[in-house]
Amino acid sequence: MEWLNYHHLRYFWVVAREGGLVQAGRVLRVSHPTISAQIRALEEHLGEKLFVKQGRGLALTEMGRLVFRYAEEIFSLGSEMLDTVKGRETGKPMRLAVGITDVVPKLVVRRLLAPALALPEPTRLVCHEGRYDELLARLAGHELDLVLADAPVPSSAHVSAFNHVLGECGVTFFATAPLASAHRRGFPRSLDGAPFVLPIPGAALRRAMEQWFEAQQIRPRVVAECEDSALVKVFGADGLGVFAAPTAVEDSVCRQYDVVVVGRTLALKERFYAISIERRLKHPATIAISRAAREELFA
Repeated sequence: MEWLNYHHLRYFWVVAREGGLVQAGRVLRVSHPTISAQIRALEEHLGEKLFVKQGRGLALTEMGRLVFRYAEEIFSLGSEMLDTVKGRETGKPMRLAVGITDVVPKLVVRRLLAPALALPEPTRLVCHEGRYDELLARLAGHELDLVLADAPVPSSAHVSAFNHVLGECGVTFFATAPLASAHRRGFPRSLDGAPFVLPIPGAALRRAMEQWFEAQQIRPRVVAECEDSALVKVFGADGLGVFAAPTAVEDSVCRQYDVVVVGRTLALKERFYAISIERRLKHPATIAISRAAREELFA
């Protein structure tokens, strides 16, 4: 692995920020030849010129401007880290980067993340959606603080991560009023032959539903399969078919998508996980999310 000498970078940063060697010398309290030597060492390491002479002073090259932008962020983060470790106020909101798998219902995500935004210290949420394997890779690379999923980390994943169970609930089946009226009586047998909008094959809920259908001797007529849980509900709201969602957000689904309940079952369970690279959650926002999920949403 190639290492960067941050001592050299700091000399460069101060010269660029202060506007010249003279001004930088006053700040750093070192001689001009010392500063020049540090900058030359950085240029040799990077293989790029960072300054050019302009009159009696120095001007940043195009590469110098790029390096300066990175240096600004690096030393700003370093200062913020020291403030945080020493308990001083940084003046910036706490940041929480969350990865969300496509199959996790957005209404559940909203309820899960709400406690993070209600903390006394301001929190800035950064949400990323994607495939489970992609999000786990970003978690391992410390780009994400947490991943929300409907299944634990696969045994085949080449990532050292820990599963934190947030809770579980039963499943409710929804449809538009006319469709629900036609398939409500005699639930769940009434679902035999009903049009369905389902998650894609391989999704945790899809596998559980297929096992439940088989046990109940139900043969659904699949009209659409969606990777995105929100699209499942949109198609269902258009009357395309019956769809399923966690009972924990039943009221929100009915209200937001103008659908009604066809039936409910506890034989089907949706379980949700917070995945982290820590054995124990430490970030104040992740602790709040976990506590509220267990004590309120899935209680």
